[in-house]
Amino acid sequence: MLTGMAYLGALLLSLGGLAVLDRRFRLAFWSDPRRAALAVGIGVVGFLLWDGIGLVLGIFARGDSPHMTGLLLAPELPVEEAFFLALLCYTALLAWRALDRWRGESS
Repeated sequence: MLTGMAYLGALLLSLGGLAVLDRRFRLAFWSDPRRAALAVGIGVVGFLLWDGIGLVLGIFARGDSPHMTGLLLAPELPVEEAFFLALLCYTALLAWRALDRWRGESS
């Protein structure tokens, strides 16, 4: 079962690393938690809808891997997908905020 948690564990570790960076530089959740949660939440929901449409149309399919938990949010939609999408959205938000701050300081 430990192998089945490897991917989810890596995603959670990565999210934790982003949170440390966020806290250190006060970019998103440590600057404006409500707006950050809204931005990440809307992104995750939007991408999950996109995934759902892709699954219904047969464009996407769940692959098998011994590194995944096997838990599903919906048929063919692994729980790890939600955490991956959160990681993707959080990374994009932090990059945007960091670039915005850097651009503002260099003006």
